[in-house]
Amino acid sequence: MSVSSRIKAPIKKEMQDFEPYFKTQLNSKIPLLNIITNYILRRKGKQMRPMLVFLSAKLNGQITDASFTAAGLIELLHTATLIHDDVVDETYQRRGFFSINALWRSKIAVLVGDYFLSVGLISALKTKQIGVLEVVSDAVKEMSEGELLQIEKSRQLNITEEEYYEVIRKKTATLIAACTKAGAYSVNADEEHVEKMYKFGTYLGMAFQIRDDLLDYEKTNLAGKPTGNDLKEKKITLPLLHVLGKMENGEKKKILRTIKKDHKKEKKIAPIMQMVKEKGGIDYSRQMMSEYRDKALEILYTYPVCETRNALEELVHFTTTRKI
Repeated sequence: MSVSSRIKAPIKKEMQDFEPYFKTQLNSKIPLLNIITNYILRRKGKQMRPMLVFLSAKLNGQITDASFTAAGLIELLHTATLIHDDVVDETYQRRGFFSINALWRSKIAVLVGDYFLSVGLISALKTKQIGVLEVVSDAVKEMSEGELLQIEKSRQLNITEEEYYEVIRKKTATLIAACTKAGAYSVNADEEHVEKMYKFGTYLGMAFQIRDDLLDYEKTNLAGKPTGNDLKEKKITLPLLHVLGKMENGEKKKILRTIKKDHKKEKKIAPIMQMVKEKGGIDYSRQMMSEYRDKALEILYTYPVCETRNALEELVHFTTTRKI
């Protein structure tokens, strides 16, 4: 059995039922919208976020209709943000598929993202899941703030390690925390357990994003060299931040000047990537990722041993060892 199958095992039926449930919500009388929606549904990934909602719900009680509403709302809003991100970043491929803006242009992509957003809001309001709506709305607000903070810092190239953690907490961890919190909330878990699952999701999200930033130094292109995509976009992440923090001012300014002026040039970026490895940036980032992983596991271990806890534990370990 694959890792994904083992993680989904406790909620296999719910994940099977979720697919038609999600598709039904997106039905429209506009043919173009249905064509685009079907294209999006065909290229869906592992559906980590609905999975987290259902696992959190099952760990804290019996999965209900409210759990499906929460999973659907989060997946709709997450998909909307991805579509809008592709427009903003002028990205034409995602997971090996053409993006919506690549196939149907930016104006249509923005409108489709808006449609997904509105369907999610209507679904929560119709079923009177105001608490879940509040959880998810807070997450989307934080995500927007995180993206804007990252853009501001990439322009000025003056991000500190503290600000980096703030960016990844807002940009990535808050949505994962919304999944685990909404899951617990949907089964009427008490306030203590809802808060516990929120913290679990936050730590998991922080570990997830640090792993993502590490992958940029580990993935290689056709020539066998690290991709360095973050640096090409002038995003300074934890591995480099740690190394910059140990440098003399003049040396640090030289590195930042190279990133500012020559971030598109592979030959200029490659030595910086190598320097980060040699000066301990990768090791330090792995250590910080492991600390967040362990904090997530510490919370998980306050629950009795069961199939659902085991699945979440495996998900935490997979998150910090994944290669993609």
